Amino acid sequence: MGDVVNLNRFRKAREKSEREAQAAANRAKHGRTREQRAREKDEAARRTKELEGKKIDDPV
Repeated sequence: MGDVVNLNRFRKAREKSEREAQAAANRAKHGRTREQRAREKDEAARRTKELEGKKIDDPV
């Protein structure tokens, strides 16, 4: 004879693993820490400032 399987437990475990996989995908897609956002903002400001400093004034 085969083993008796609790179908509710199996269903809930499968749904939980699907939710965890979806959460991991969302974290990879959208998740950034506050430190990462601040670092990217500072880096963008630094690049903009550096680019502005390299502009050549137009003699008009």
